[in-house]
Amino acid sequence: MILKILNNKLLVILLFILFGYIVTFSSLFISILGFSVVFVPIFILFISKNKNEEAFLFSSFLVGAEVFIRMIGGFIFYETGKYAVILFMILGILLGEFKQRFSVQFVYYILLLSLGIVFTTVPQGESIKNSIAFNLSGPVGLGVAAFYFYKRPITKQKLFDCLFFMLLPLISMVTFIYFRTPDLNEIVFGSVANFQTSGGFGPNQVSTAIGLGVLIIVVFILGKQKLTGYFAVDAFFLIYFIYRGLLTFSRGGMLTGVLALLTFSLFFIIYKKASFYDMSKYFLIVSLFSVGIWLFTSNITGGMLENRYTGKNSIGVQKKDLSAGRADIFQIQVTNFLENPLGIGVGNGKYQREKEEKKITGASHSEVGRLLEEHGLLGFFILLLLLIVPLFNFVNSNNYQRAFISAFYIMWFLTINHSAMRIALPGFIYALSLIVITDIDE
Repeated sequence: MILKILNNKLLVILLFILFGYIVTFSSLFISILGFSVVFVPIFILFISKNKNEEAFLFSSFLVGAEVFIRMIGGFIFYETGKYAVILFMILGILLGEFKQRFSVQFVYYILLLSLGIVFTTVPQGESIKNSIAFNLSGPVGLGVAAFYFYKRPITKQKLFDCLFFMLLPLISMVTFIYFRTPDLNEIVFGSVANFQTSGGFGPNQVSTAIGLGVLIIVVFILGKQKLTGYFAVDAFFLIYFIYRGLLTFSRGGMLTGVLALLTFSLFFIIYKKASFYDMSKYFLIVSLFSVGIWLFTSNITGGMLENRYTGKNSIGVQKKDLSAGRADIFQIQVTNFLENPLGIGVGNGKYQREKEEKKITGASHSEVGRLLEEHGLLGFFILLLLLIVPLFNFVNSNNYQRAFISAFYIMWFLTINHSAMRIALPGFIYALSLIVITDIDE
């Protein structure tokens, strides 16, 4: 079945476009989809014993599908996607051949995370279990995925196959958003993230997922790998993904995708030893396309897109805070870290901020700030570990591998600083920066 999917990519893409339309009116299909993406992979993993990296393949698909299935209400529990990815990775380790090197540092990482639970207290009426699960499911998922992928040999073709699986549900998602978005002429655009153009779901998560899709499509194009089999069709998907991402008015996901893409392109060009003429040609083409998409989208939004990305309000006045309140939360987190070097306990940050003079009630958007505030000095060492380990892989790799490692690393770090670890994507993408890519054409 998997081989048939990979050998008929254009047909499968069309099928997933159809899926994106069907879920707009069929609650039964939504339930079947939510059930299938979790339990079918478990069944296949027990049958295959992870001989062909099925755990990698299905985890990639679910990472791409998580935001979409949350959006349509296909999961029984909101955090199902994170838990399922953790389960797939564990089954891959236990059932399959142990291909990775034993990574004791990520065992320590998970143990250090769990120590933060000791100081956890929540107000009366709140669930301590839910508070811990909400804040630690993403980081623990990173640790399990990192253990699976640490120096694990992955063929170049397998990596592209898994990226294709990751892209498929993203195509369904942008299709769904198209059908769920009202006539753009009827939407009053402002200078804040837009739920109407994000399928009625959180624009931050939607933008993050679309930014990932942009990265994957460009990686296929630059790597001259078959996506649909037709360059013009691939280019259309790229343009449409960028367009839909801009319309969410959520900057973090799109800027993250662009910066990850730039780092990938830099090392890939060095690997290919491209001439100055070739580089100039590609740069000119990309610049023209980018400007064209920007101007087209900005015109549709009445110029509000420019205000959004330059930090201005709807009447064009510069905002004092470009971070939409994230800077205030991070400042409080650093203060709490300095006052409580042992940490205030997992999940306590939100409740602690409610007691502050400003009474900021929002959950943290920065995993860096959350680690420092809630885990204290242990969080500081956890952060150092996460930052340093992929750098060793980067140094010991060639430029082809560095292109992927740097893109995954940048996407992880920027994502956790604007969207924390609310979805499985950043933790899984981080883990991919630890792989060793084999069968590279020299």
